[in-house]
Amino acid sequence: MVAAKDHPVEYFAASALAASINYPLWRAAAVGQSGFVVRNMQVASIRLPQVLSTYVYGCLPPYKGLLATVGGMTYARACIFWGSDYGRDALRQAGFGETVSTVAPPLVVSTVVQVINQPIIRATVTLQDPNPERELRNVMAAFRHIYRERGVAGLWHGTTVGLFKTVPKYITAVVVKDYMEEHLPRADPSSPTYEYECLERSAVKSASAGIVGAALTNPLDVIRNEMFKTHHGMTRTVRDLQAEMGWAWMGRGLGKNMVAVAIPIACTIFFTDAFIQMRKKSNHED
Repeated sequence: MVAAKDHPVEYFAASALAASINYPLWRAAAVGQSGFVVRNMQVASIRLPQVLSTYVYGCLPPYKGLLATVGGMTYARACIFWGSDYGRDALRQAGFGETVSTVAPPLVVSTVVQVINQPIIRATVTLQDPNPERELRNVMAAFRHIYRERGVAGLWHGTTVGLFKTVPKYITAVVVKDYMEEHLPRADPSSPTYEYECLERSAVKSASAGIVGAALTNPLDVIRNEMFKTHHGMTRTVRDLQAEMGWAWMGRGLGKNMVAVAIPIACTIFFTDAFIQMRKKSNHED
C-alpha cells in the first residue's frame, strides 16, 4: 500500500480535479435535495422533463459560488483522504489494531473539516436557489443574507446533521477503499498491460467506495439541505418532511446524490492512484 506521507501533492491535485469537473453535478444535487423549484427548460424548442431540467440548470451559468465550492471540496476531500491514509499508517506503526487505525483517522479529520467548512457549504447551497425573489449574487452576499436573518450561529446551522451525514459517508468510503485495496487481485508487474490493469483495479475500488458511501447517507443530505432552506431545527425538519412526503422523502434527490457524491469520491480516489502511478513511473524513468 502506498505511503500517503510521500504523496500529499497527488492527493490535493486529485481532489482539485475531481471537485472542478463535478461542480455541475453538485449544483444539480443541491437544487434537487433542497427542493428548489427549477422551471422546465427548453432545448431546441423541446421542453425537458423536470429531472433533466435540474441537471441542465446545474450546467448553465452563472456559476454562483464556483470558486468557494471547488476550493472547499478540494481541501476537504484532500484532507480527509490524505489524513485518513497518513493516520492509518501512523496508528499501525504505533501498535494500534486494524479497526482503530482505519476508522479513527477519517472520523477525526472529517469531523474537523465539516465544522470548518460548514459556513461555506451553507452559503453555497443557499446561492443555488433559482427563485428570482431571493436573488443572491455571490458567496459574500449569501453570508450577509444568512447573518442578517440568523446571526453568526446561522452560518453553522445544520452542522449536526452535516456531521451525521459527512462523517459516516467518508468513514464508509475509506473502509471500503482500504478493504478493496487489500482484497482485489493485484496486477502482474511482468504483464505488458500492467499500468492499465492497475488503473482498472483502481477504478473498481474507487467506484465501490463512492457508491456505498453516497447511498447510505442520502436521507441526511435531504435533512441538511431542507434545514438550510427553512431554517428549522432537525427534529421539526424531519417531522415536516414526513408529513409532506411520507417515507418517500428519504429517497428525494437520491439519483442526483449518487451522481454528485459517488462520482466525486470515486474520481478523487481514482485520480490519486493515477497521479501516484504517474509519479512513480516518472521517478523510475529518471
